[in-house]
Amino acid sequence: MKKIGYIFTLCLFAFLHSNAQYKFGGTNATQIDSAAKLIEFLSAETYNVKKMDSMDYLILVGHVNIKQGKTLLYGDSIILNSTLNTLEGFGNVHINDADSVHTYADYLKYNGNTKKAILRKKVKLTDGRGILTTDSLDYDVSIKIGSFLKGGKLIRNNTTLTSVEGFYYGVTRDVIFRKKVDLKDPENHITTDTLEYNTYSQLANFISPTKIRSNTRTIRTSNGNYNLGTRKGYLYDRSSVDDSTYIFIADEMAIDDSVGIGEFRGNAVYRSKDSASFDLMANNIKTNRKKDILLATELPMLLIKQKKDTLFITADTLYGARTSDLKRPFNKARDSVGVIKDTSLNKYFEAFHHVKVYSDSLQASCDSLFYALNDSTIRLLNKPIVWSNNNQITGDTIYMFLNNKKPEQLLVFENAFAINRVDTTKYFNQLKGNKLNAWFNEDGELVKMKTRGNAENIYFALDEYKNFIGMNHSSAQTIQVNFENNEVSKVIFINQLAGKMSPMGQTPKDDQQIKGFKWLEDLRPKSKFDLLSPKN
Repeated sequence: MKKIGYIFTLCLFAFLHSNAQYKFGGTNATQIDSAAKLIEFLSAETYNVKKMDSMDYLILVGHVNIKQGKTLLYGDSIILNSTLNTLEGFGNVHINDADSVHTYADYLKYNGNTKKAILRKKVKLTDGRGILTTDSLDYDVSIKIGSFLKGGKLIRNNTTLTSVEGFYYGVTRDVIFRKKVDLKDPENHITTDTLEYNTYSQLANFISPTKIRSNTRTIRTSNGNYNLGTRKGYLYDRSSVDDSTYIFIADEMAIDDSVGIGEFRGNAVYRSKDSASFDLMANNIKTNRKKDILLATELPMLLIKQKKDTLFITADTLYGARTSDLKRPFNKARDSVGVIKDTSLNKYFEAFHHVKVYSDSLQASCDSLFYALNDSTIRLLNKPIVWSNNNQITGDTIYMFLNNKKPEQLLVFENAFAINRVDTTKYFNQLKGNKLNAWFNEDGELVKMKTRGNAENIYFALDEYKNFIGMNHSSAQTIQVNFENNEVSKVIFINQLAGKMSPMGQTPKDDQQIKGFKWLEDLRPKSKFDLLSPKN
């Protein structure tokens, strides 16, 4: 035993040639890398040289320092097999791989020819950003790849990752975790079977079915990534977002949780879960979670859900936000309908250009639309048209009042014009005035219309066998038309009645229409599938 205080190189014996064959830890032959560098002994408190079974050993004890190329190895005690260029280390073992990756353990077995290390008990690997701990790690120093198969944990700032198996790549700083992967940070809890994580960028790649939970939100995906540092993510393959008030599904998603915005592309579907009860579909939907904003383009469709008759609304663009955040003046069309304490109804939708509305009982068209949930009113603006069975209603502006999300009443402002086609004939009952009200029953059927101000009416009277009797052309201050089974049953004139009844066949065709008559059946959406066609 000799104490040493200087650095010297341990030379191997002459029988160790470049074509010699050994296997690490055994006697079976394997090719030794001819380019492998010899292990250099730097220092220790004590050392001892022994020869056993044709092998030369150097036993080093106390603050042992060993070097191979740019790799430094430390330990409380190390046994160096100079014949095989291998070593075993015990206690506070430390591998410093060119100052880039540091590995620690209680036990080390190292092959200097292959530069492969087997580390056991209290193993720790760090690259300056993340710390990987396990009880068993195999590490290839030459290519900086490590693997554990019996459980490991990675800590990076406030992020903790655990799994049964893992593979660390020192060149790229990637770690692939497999089997029962669990990631936790202050914002997220991620569970999956396979996950790739970069200790420098903090980017997590999802390559198997994955669940991401954060507060009230749960994301499910099988393909995508999320950066735990920037809090930005990209998800693919019909991923879903399930929050306390909605569910989002789309082919592709881009999420930025740092500012609360997102973009959902490809058959995107937004489903509300609260009492607002609406769905939104489009090929592109942008969101702002902090401001509760939805912007839908590329064939967007809003579904106002009902038990029997859903109302479908499409346009070039659909926009939704909180009514309380609306900057311009907003006068409610009527008192709120049970919304005082329901914050989910603090929302409005706007639709711009080529607006179409469809339900089984009612259809509409206009150039812009405003729907406020807190007063259950749809405002049809710019050339609005409403159809119900054989009836058509137009005006400058139309308010559609909903009850339980079904049309209950229409209020038409300025230039109101209602047309009722008599069966499949060429004749049309007509009602014109400054303002018009229309009422519907629970089945969505038109039951009454009333117009005021310069009211004018053309009505084709029928006998009990539904044969035409004549045409009545009248005017009054107020005119009311009642319907039964979608047919005119009674016409009531109030104040200043003037008019005449003409026998059928004695009325010129031009006199059978009130000025401004336009039958716009070609603009009427025929089905909900008609709404899905691109706008011309």
